[in-house]
Amino acid sequence: MKRRWWLTAAAAVLLAAAVERVLAQPARPASPRRLALVGGMLLDGYDAPPLHHAAVLIEGDRIVRVGPAASTPVPEGYTVIDTSGRTMMPGLIELHAHLVLLGHGNYATWFPWIDRNGGDPMLRTVMTTAAAQLLDAGITSAVDLGAPLEASLAVRRDIDTGKARGPRMLMSGPWITRTPAVFPESYQIAVDSPEAAARAVTHLADAGVDVIKAHSGLRREDYVAIAETAHRRGLRVHAHVYAEHDVRNALETGIDVLQHAGSAGTAPPYSAALITDIANAGRPVVITAAHRSWIYPDTAAFPERLQDPALARSIPPAIWREIQDSTTAWRALPYFARTDREVLYRDRGVRQFIESGAVLGMGTDSGTPLNFHTEALWREAKVHADLGMSPMRVISALTRVGATVLGRQRDLGTIEPGKLADVIVLQGNPLFDVTALAHVETVVKGGVIEKRPATGQEVRR
Repeated sequence: MKRRWWLTAAAAVLLAAAVERVLAQPARPASPRRLALVGGMLLDGYDAPPLHHAAVLIEGDRIVRVGPAASTPVPEGYTVIDTSGRTMMPGLIELHAHLVLLGHGNYATWFPWIDRNGGDPMLRTVMTTAAAQLLDAGITSAVDLGAPLEASLAVRRDIDTGKARGPRMLMSGPWITRTPAVFPESYQIAVDSPEAAARAVTHLADAGVDVIKAHSGLRREDYVAIAETAHRRGLRVHAHVYAEHDVRNALETGIDVLQHAGSAGTAPPYSAALITDIANAGRPVVITAAHRSWIYPDTAAFPERLQDPALARSIPPAIWREIQDSTTAWRALPYFARTDREVLYRDRGVRQFIESGAVLGMGTDSGTPLNFHTEALWREAKVHADLGMSPMRVISALTRVGATVLGRQRDLGTIEPGKLADVIVLQGNPLFDVTALAHVETVVKGGVIEKRPATGQEVRR
């Protein structure tokens, strides 16, 4: 009889594991969420005229109908967000973020501070803080390009399961390099041969990363090994490249995304032949223009941005104090040592790609010194618009083109039936002034309202 009432130890372990798996699953609503955004101007992510006084209907995590509000009735049971006087558009896609950074001024003191103040738990706090900042800025999908592997996967999992707020994250984990940088050892994998580079890719792929980052000092044969190994595993490779010969090597060996190329004047303009070859290949370029040679003069013109109360509210107090301490003498930070040279080249570095018609995605290196996640992407958009990129093309780069760069264009990047319901609502018209992207009032990610509108923009059932 006891066998009927008492489980064996092994069975108890199995039962406990099964219960834990069930409890770990996010709660599922009894019926799909139904949401309607009604009344605002719609930019759908395509290079097409806006749809005025539009309606977007969402069921579950997908868009089910889009059209003029006058001819798109909202069925019973929908939650309705009145977007009158606002702009609706796809969620923004950030193609180069660093969750491990929050705008702190000096890498050499930032990482030791994290270690002294909790180590891994503090690192997770930093990363989830950054993720929430990105989401509130209207970014619903982002690529993180450089962090310890375990922390990267854990934060992605926390966001996916609803334990943390953030965009839909694609994680690279540590980058692959021949010349390790100032970052700690766990942020990078040092290699000394193509074979070692291929093993590093295999290790990261086995662990479950979403993309591979090829960093500095790599040789042509390294790029070949990295690209071939990653592509066999269905992963895209983002290369950290500045000098012309590195850009050329990455382009010709099949690297998928050229990150930093032409960035902020850190290299002189490239040869016409290289620009033409990049444009003809349709290889995506993510310039990350604004993070040095624009951030520095912008801060000189308005240093008050470093004490923005809204930014302070988005960061835990102890971390905020450390960031403030690190920017006391911000003009002398090592990160900005070559600013004068970079400002000399910066406009030409960006225009060379805009004028060539190259495929441009938008990424910011957000989190780097003074380059806060809360505003980095709209600053990047402004640089491109100021240097001749049409506002409509900027919007497409932030949305539809970004989804294509990620290989997620079937689900992301445009507002149309069948796509994932990633929609943001702005105050203002970004086609008139692209800095309207700084005024994100509502964020819907996968059909869930992640940021609610301010007072005066009614939410009703």
